[in-house]
Amino acid sequence: MRFDFTTIPDRHGHDAIAIDGLGDGTGFAPAGPKEGFSSIPLWVADMSFATAPSVTRAIHERVDHPFFGYYEETDAYYQAIIGWHRTRKGAADLTREAIGYENGVLGGVVSALDVLCSKGDNVLVHSPTYVGFTGCCENNGYHLVHSPLVLDEAGVWRMDYDDMERRIVDNKIHCAIFCSPHNPCGRVWERWELEQAMALFQKHDVWVISDEIWSDLVLAGHTHIPTQQVGDWAHEHTVALYAPSKTFNLAGLIGSYHVIYNPWLRDRVRKQSSLGHYNSQNVLSMHALIGAYSEEGAAWTDELCQVLTDNATYAHAKLASYEGVQCAQPQGTYVLLADCRAWCDAHGVSYADFPRLGWDVGVTWHDGRLFECPGFVRIAVSVPHAQVVEAFERLDRYVFNA
Repeated sequence: MRFDFTTIPDRHGHDAIAIDGLGDGTGFAPAGPKEGFSSIPLWVADMSFATAPSVTRAIHERVDHPFFGYYEETDAYYQAIIGWHRTRKGAADLTREAIGYENGVLGGVVSALDVLCSKGDNVLVHSPTYVGFTGCCENNGYHLVHSPLVLDEAGVWRMDYDDMERRIVDNKIHCAIFCSPHNPCGRVWERWELEQAMALFQKHDVWVISDEIWSDLVLAGHTHIPTQQVGDWAHEHTVALYAPSKTFNLAGLIGSYHVIYNPWLRDRVRKQSSLGHYNSQNVLSMHALIGAYSEEGAAWTDELCQVLTDNATYAHAKLASYEGVQCAQPQGTYVLLADCRAWCDAHGVSYADFPRLGWDVGVTWHDGRLFECPGFVRIAVSVPHAQVVEAFERLDRYVFNA
């Protein structure tokens, strides 16, 4: 490979929640391991891979010009996004006017909700549900209505359109938060699935907020289809949210953006995002995006996706080998959602206590209760392959085959 995805980094003391945030007492972070075990970071959705060299080079070049006063986003910033979406996502009609900066995807979700809803409104989401959606919606006075995804006979997570429609009608819902690819289930939606969902939303006048931050991280054999590209109605009634942060491990730099084609909606979301006077980009974040969305950044992303495919394939095979554990084969993202309820029931372990079995031996998976699915664990395999192997060797010895 051209890039290094095998070195195990030492991130201790270098501002990494995944390492230094264990046992923070909030209930969000896993507890630290028992004495004698190192921690393998499999919980926070970031990566133990250094970012693409094109990103650090772009930042260094900007830092070498030691002036950091007021500035505006450059044409190079917008052209980088337009080019990335054209070549990587097939969005041939994206223009500068449709792009708007957001400090973060969740902030963009809230700004869009504030435009499309009244406080206290019901909002449709799928469950299992990304914990960030739960937090930002509840904190801002919106009530989430969960429509459960269901596993089909092939073990693939699917939308239940009848359930979605029933909940939309019964709860007078006019806004849905969509996650594509889906976190934590790892689904990359097929075109027909998106078309059927959008037809349902159109039928009931439901606006769509589509979190597509994972859209670059698609595993081998699958293709991400932007929600806005599945039809004219979706094109004009969807707020899509993106960022280089998930793909290039840049969450600490802050910076995402929305794509909104509808001028009426775009003007109002931009106004809402501006009201707190907080929604302002860091100049280094802008240059990081330009470095990321380059030819070298694209090559790095392609190699990353192959590494993640290998990690996910290995992890899925191991989980499938454990009696009482069920896990769908992930198609995108780098997280797996393992249903361990049958194993817990067979071994007399409560769903609340189960995650600690991994934490004790340094396997810092995430408690499924945070995602509305007790008895599950979410496992982020965004670490060098050797650490994935080590994690499952510990699970083999100390948990599932103890």
